[in-house]
Parts: sequence; structure tokens; C-alpha cells
Amino acid sequence: MTRLLVTGGAGFIGSNFVHHVIENTDAHVTVLDKLTYAGNRASLAGLPDDRVRFVQGDIADAELVDSLFAEVDAVVHYAAESHNDNSLHDPRPFLDTNIVGTYTLLEAARRHQRRFHHISTDEVYGDLELDDPQRFTESTPYNPSSPYSSTKAGSDLLVRAWVRSFGVHATISNCSNNYGPYQHVEKFIPRQITNVLRGIRPKLYGAGRNVRDWIHADDHSSAVLAILEKGVIGETYLIGADGERDNRSVVELILAEMGQPADAYDLVADRAGHDLRYAIDSTKLRTELGWAPRYGDFAAGLAATIAWYRDNEDWWAPSKDATESFYAARGQ
Repeated sequence: MTRLLVTGGAGFIGSNFVHHVIENTDAHVTVLDKLTYAGNRASLAGLPDDRVRFVQGDIADAELVDSLFAEVDAVVHYAAESHNDNSLHDPRPFLDTNIVGTYTLLEAARRHQRRFHHISTDEVYGDLELDDPQRFTESTPYNPSSPYSSTKAGSDLLVRAWVRSFGVHATISNCSNNYGPYQHVEKFIPRQITNVLRGIRPKLYGAGRNVRDWIHADDHSSAVLAILEKGVIGETYLIGADGERDNRSVVELILAEMGQPADAYDLVADRAGHDLRYAIDSTKLRTELGWAPRYGDFAAGLAATIAWYRDNEDWWAPSKDATESFYAARGQ
């Protein structure tokens, strides 16, 4: 697999994967990205032109997709509409991209008999109670709770059906919440970091007790590469780094790392359908494929992320004001 197509490769997690591939393999990468608000060509800056090719386009464009599949050995599918709040405001783009787009890619993979890896989320499993000792595994039943997670669950089921019905050589991974470089400032961790950098008090939904299982994007990338190289066709792998933290603790850690009082944040009304807790059991990935995270210490990964946003204001500043205006209109 020396020629990869990465859909959504100018987005947060996709661009981190492209950087990881270039730094750790000899592969050539074609990036297909629609460049919606969440995609940014600047996230691919500095990568070698002789190994990275960028194509702007829609994964639901069957003719374009077919031409690109003909040129590569394998496809890693990151492209998705992925923001829960946005899905509550307007679900339609989530159906168009996450369902129709994935279908279009699967049909191309079927025609060209290409290796296909589908990136998904732990949100397809719904949520866990805060005091529940259980974690999600590959056998956890799907129970999505938002238009976003419902469309991701639907795309996962399409992949499974195309493997069984048509013999597509595909795998799936469901990952916990990512953090790291190149993440849009609408997302939880970069929003709080950039607020502090701008002198704005961070904001927490509800009481800030909702729990997420955090993983650095570079660790997600190394796991995906391991699955692409060694994963069993038709299998699903959960990716996590044992990073469970409630949102209040994350904000307080950000504030402490940035030299601010730990209580220098405000609480705002909780969002509709806010899942309580996500937690990943990545035993299968670790035991069967020998993967382990680099950032086992969440505080160390968070410090590196803060440093990146502090040093790269030119990357995030253009979208910051519009993001804060959007949330201010909703009292968030």
C-alpha cells in the first residue's frame, strides 16, 4: 500500500494522519477534501509536494471518486460532518456526507477492489452512566443519540454490509475523542485554549461533569496505520488511550497549564441530548495488533497541544471570531 487516498485529509484528524504517514512511511498520499469550514489547506502546509497531492472535491461525486480510486492501493475514509451541535441545528449535511458519501466510496472500493478503512466514532454506542464501570467494546450494541452519531452509525453499517454482501476489503475503527494540532476552534479543547489565549473565560456546558475518553491525534494516526497494515478484513477495532476525564477537570487542567486560576471559567446551559460518558476498551487493538499510545499521560499530550496553539495563532485566528459569534448568539 504505497499509494493512499485519504478522504477528509485537510480536516483535523485526517491531516494529522497525513502528517503521520509522511513522517513514518514511504507512501504517497492523495488528499480528497471538500474544504468545508472544518477543512483547511494550511493543515497540510510543509508536506513534500512530490509525495502529497491535494484534490478539492466531494466524496459524493461518484465520477471524481472513481477516478481517484483507480490511482491508489488503499483508501482511509476520514471525511465526515462531525459536530454534534451543528447536527442539531441542520441534520441534512450529515446525511449527505456521512451516508451518501460513504456509500459512494464503498461502491468505488467494490469496483476497483481496493483496501478500505473507515474511520468512525465511539458516539455510535450512545453513552454510559457516570458511575458505570463498563467501557465500550467491539460488541457493544449501537445506540446513537444525535443526527451526527446516527449518521456515523449508519455509515458503519453500510461498510459492514458491503464487506459481507460484496466482499469489499474493509475494516472499521471507532475512536474516542481526539485532541491535538489542527483541530477547529469550535471543538472543546481548542476552544478553551484559544479563549484563554484571547483573554476570554472558558465556558462549560451544564455542570461540566460529562466524561470523554481523550486520545492525542498522533496516537489515533498510529493506530489507524496499524489497522491498515495488519487488521483483519471485516473486523472492527476500538481506539482509545485510557484518557477518561470530565470536562470540568479538562478545563481546570488547561487553565493551570496556562497559568490561570483553576476556577476562571463560566457555566452555560447544557446542550440538548448531551451524552454523559464515553469510555473505550482498546484491548483487541493492543493485543491483536500490538499497538500502544505514545501519549499515555493526558497531561503531557495536553501541554503539547497548548504549546501548538500558542505557537500557531496564524492557523486558528481566521476562524476564531466567527466561531465565538456563533456560540454567543446561542448563549454558549
